[in-house]
Amino acid sequence: MDENRMLSRKTVLRAAFAAGVAAPVALVGGPALARTTFAGGQVAEPTPACHDGDDPTPDQTEGPYFKPNSPERTVLVEPGTQGTRLTVTGYVFGLACQPISRALLDFWQADVNGAYDNVGFTFRGHQYTNSLGEFTLSTIVPGLYPGRTRHIHVKVQAPGRPILTTQLYFPNEPRNNTDTIFDPRLLMTVRDAPSGGKEAAFDFVLNVPQSPTSTPPPGGTTWTAGTAYAAGARVTYRGIGYVCLQGHTAQPGWEPPNAPALWQVG
Repeated sequence: MDENRMLSRKTVLRAAFAAGVAAPVALVGGPALARTTFAGGQVAEPTPACHDGDDPTPDQTEGPYFKPNSPERTVLVEPGTQGTRLTVTGYVFGLACQPISRALLDFWQADVNGAYDNVGFTFRGHQYTNSLGEFTLSTIVPGLYPGRTRHIHVKVQAPGRPILTTQLYFPNEPRNNTDTIFDPRLLMTVRDAPSGGKEAAFDFVLNVPQSPTSTPPPGGTTWTAGTAYAAGARVTYRGIGYVCLQGHTAQPGWEPPNAPALWQVG
C-alpha cells in the first residue's frame, strides 16, 4: 500500500475520532483506529491494513474463562454495575476492505475487581454486526487480573467462516510492558467520553476473501474506483459535483457521499 495513502487514512481516522464525528466506513476499514503509541511512547504497528490481502487481525489465546451460549446483547452493564463505563465501537471487514454483515462477536471480560463470572454470564454476551459491518459494546473498563494487563476477550466469526479468537488492549497501561501475551497491534483507541466514562474503537479484519466491486452507479458519475485523485480534483457522483479535499486513491466504499473527509459537495 502507498505510504502516503496509509498516512492519509490514519490521519483522517484519528482526526475524526478526536473530533467526535463519524469517519467514512471505508476509511475505518484501513488500519484499525488505535496503535498510534503504546507504553514507552513508541510507535506501534497497526493491525494489518485492509487493502490487498495482508494478514488479518492477529489471533490470541482463548484463556481459561470462555463460556459458550452467552446471551445475545450489546449492553453488559446494569444500573448498579460498578466500574468506569466503556463503549467500544468498530467494524468487521474482510480482506478487500468490504464490511461483513451478520458477523458474530462474542465478548467476555473481568469485572472491576479482575474476577470472571464462571457461574452466570456477567460481562459476557454476543452480538452481530449490522449491514454496514458495525458493532457497539457497552461495558466497563475491566479490572486487573493477576499477571495480566487490562484486556477484553472476543471471538469474531463471519458467517460460515473460521473463528478469530483474540483480545483487545488499552493504551498506556503499565502492565502492557510486562504482560507476555500483550500485542500492540491489538490496542484500541481510547478517549474520555463527553458524558463521562470512556469510548474506544477497534476494527477487525478477518481472513475472508472478497472481490471488490467497481461497477459505477448511474446518474452522471465520473468518480471511478482505482483512480488517484489529487486535492482539488472535481468529479460527479449520481449527478452531484464534488471537490477532493485530500489526495487519495479511490476504493469501493470511498464514494464521495460516503467519505466527507475526502470529498466536499461543490
